[in-house]
Amino acid sequence: MSYNTLLFAVEDGVATLTFNRPEKLNALSAEMLAEITAVVDQVAKNPEIRVLLMTGQGRAFIAGADISAFLKFDPLAAREFADDAHVLGAKMERLPIPVIACVNGFALGGGCELAMACDIIYASEAAKFGQPEVNLGIMPGFGGSQRLARLVGKGLAKELCLTGRMVDAAEAKAIGLAARVFPAASFMEECTKVARALAEKGRVSLRAIKQTIDRGFDVDLKNACALEADAFALCFASADAKEGAAAFLEKRKPKFL
Repeated sequence: MSYNTLLFAVEDGVATLTFNRPEKLNALSAEMLAEITAVVDQVAKNPEIRVLLMTGQGRAFIAGADISAFLKFDPLAAREFADDAHVLGAKMERLPIPVIACVNGFALGGGCELAMACDIIYASEAAKFGQPEVNLGIMPGFGGSQRLARLVGKGLAKELCLTGRMVDAAEAKAIGLAARVFPAASFMEECTKVARALAEKGRVSLRAIKQTIDRGFDVDLKNACALEADAFALCFASADAKEGAAAFLEKRKPKFL
């Protein structure tokens, strides 16, 4: 399938989705939002894909929403646009595979929000993050006020959303927004290296880890640990559990399903 605003490729179990509007700093339009959603739906149906990478062409991951469309928005159109973005974020979180945001440059507004819907954020040294909607007289609408607070804490999320200031890659890592920072020159090489390592792990365990952390996050500790125990036990219904133990004892590399 071809796309107007994206590039999409799959190699060795790793799918790479590249936002491809570099002349607009990959600004998130309604068309682009629909195409990203279509890709996520495609990935969900393809058992050969074990990891999904998202990145941007040029100097930006996504530098925000396409503001030219805002001039035509009334509250109903704005709500529809936000709802479509929330549907996409929920679909990304429900994918049974790891989704990695490879933030190569500006991840502002909707771009930061899309990155936060991924499981892991890796940042290039050139990356910049922020929720600058307040400077347009509006507020985050794609989950930014909520996911940011859960990642960095309520007080810091308020400061970033109220001031609209950007943070660089080093600060993003320090506050828990980005997991790791890689040199710009080797950024995608490093991200792909991690993705390929994940693609060699068992699908059952990857899915169980992702779902258990997500489902347990807003649950009290007692019930969250019960979720973990159930998920741990279910892992043993897969041949991967026996293969992993056998490979360890035989001092060889496991061959997971």
